[in-house]
Amino acid sequence: MTTTADSQLTESHLDADRSGADRIDAQQIEAGRRAHELDRAHVFHSWQAQGPFAPMTIVDAAGPYVWDGEGRKLLDMSSQLVNTNIGHQHPAVVAAIQEQAGKLCTIAPQHVNDARSEAARLITERTPGDLDHVFFTNGGADANEHAIRMARLHTGRTKVLSAYRSYHGGTQLAVNVTGDPRRFANDYSAEGIVHFMPAYPYRSYFNSTSEAEETQRALAHLEDMITLEGPGNIAALILETVPGTAGIYAPPAGYLAGVRELTAKYGIVFIADEVMAGFGRTGRWFAVDHWDVTPDLITFAKGVNSGYVPLGGVAISDAIFETFRDRAYPGGLTYSGHPLACAAAVATITAMEDEGMIANAERLGEDIIGPTLREMAQRHPSVGDVRGLGCFWAVELVKDRTTKEPLAAYGGSSPEMNEVIAALKAEGVLPFANFNRIHVVPPLNTPDEDVRFGLAALDRALDVADRYVTE
Repeated sequence: MTTTADSQLTESHLDADRSGADRIDAQQIEAGRRAHELDRAHVFHSWQAQGPFAPMTIVDAAGPYVWDGEGRKLLDMSSQLVNTNIGHQHPAVVAAIQEQAGKLCTIAPQHVNDARSEAARLITERTPGDLDHVFFTNGGADANEHAIRMARLHTGRTKVLSAYRSYHGGTQLAVNVTGDPRRFANDYSAEGIVHFMPAYPYRSYFNSTSEAEETQRALAHLEDMITLEGPGNIAALILETVPGTAGIYAPPAGYLAGVRELTAKYGIVFIADEVMAGFGRTGRWFAVDHWDVTPDLITFAKGVNSGYVPLGGVAISDAIFETFRDRAYPGGLTYSGHPLACAAAVATITAMEDEGMIANAERLGEDIIGPTLREMAQRHPSVGDVRGLGCFWAVELVKDRTTKEPLAAYGGSSPEMNEVIAALKAEGVLPFANFNRIHVVPPLNTPDEDVRFGLAALDRALDVADRYVTE
């Protein structure tokens, strides 16, 4: 098994010239400017007020780097939307897509195709327990929609429990299941969703003073919610194993096992949303593996093929599969198990295995990212909390460590956070930021020296945040 340090890398990974001048020519820059003009004239962007939005143009990408419309080289510490788990333009995955396109570009989902069959085999070899069946979707939101539909049909119940401070997708049901402010404008009580308070040690909703207290009190709250909502009415509980855009707060010891026990006790289908945490991001194939928990359904997308072609899915337990053995499942998608997407998944999973990326993600977290961020926290008073595992970390920025006043309000940004983000970009780093947090989420095969470069840039950017500390 190789490590990232000696796995196949494009020359852009290790090139010391971060200006991009060696790679991007005038023709690419001009094409990027034309693309930007057309974008602003015709493209309607998600989650944005269209007028003031000033999107960055990307003209090239390779490994952990992207090049913007001005030819600047940026270390992609965001993995885009935390989905390019194996970096950009991995040659094995690009070749697999090309080969599949030459053989069979597309076929209707009712027909067998070898790419989908092999992708399903590779995925179910890595899922825990008896989750041995896969329903393929186009992405994470519709994976969650279909998982909930399966749970409702399996149980004959309607209600769904979901945590606050969560994100499950932008489609109608998925955005209502979501527990963050993106839900507010689309919130319809008719969807049958009930939200509960999660275990979140840093900003405990239960006034806990230890992780053990947080686990006990959060589970007691959850059981109260089940009792008060009527166990016989609840079809499913959906929970991000490690919430992603909501803050990368891993569950305290015993919490996930407790959730599994409660759902089993009351006959509730437990859906683990691994759309962002799955496929190596936390240093395991699936994040539930850290806590030896087997849910009834696992939803996935993003890292399954590094986002090269849209793909998601639901891994299904034997019990739920049996519900539909002789009963038609009332759902489907034209592009379910699309050959190009599944060929990319096969190549991605194979590359992850062959190049030791899962173990490498764990090593990066334990040996480099975690220790470096914790050391930064000792020196920067703006850092309220550092948390994470694998290549999945959050730095929570505050104005006051005692009161935990955030550097940007929940649900929004702030001039102070914008300055921090601008400082990172000026250092040659493309960050992932949400509210008052910077997420450190590089591709799993990012070379050590590039991870250290990104962390050093963050260290300097935190000097900007420190200026706004009021304690």
